[in-house]
Amino acid sequence: MISPLAETGLIAAMALITFLIRYPLLAVSGRLTLPPRLLQALQYVPPAVLTAIAVPAVVVVDGDLWISPLNPRLLGALAAIAMGLWRQNLLFTIAIGMGVFWLGQSLLP
Repeated sequence: MISPLAETGLIAAMALITFLIRYPLLAVSGRLTLPPRLLQALQYVPPAVLTAIAVPAVVVVDGDLWISPLNPRLLGALAAIAMGLWRQNLLFTIAIGMGVFWLGQSLLP
């Protein structure tokens, strides 16, 4: 068991390291001009990171790859993708995706 003082110190050290890693770039960002090609490439970072987080959560269950029409997570994700592309409404997309997931979870074996 870790002591509360050690835990607080660990959190403070992680915060300090995170700050020291990120601050130098933020400090010069106002004076730094990035090439247009790099700025264009950086627009793909958020979707790539979200995909890297979401896809394993959808298709990996208990450490095994589960790509099947019986996977309620996959059905919910596909429904959310379809609704997001069709309606372009975030709240509607989340509601449909979660609804299909819950329905699939209750009806599928």
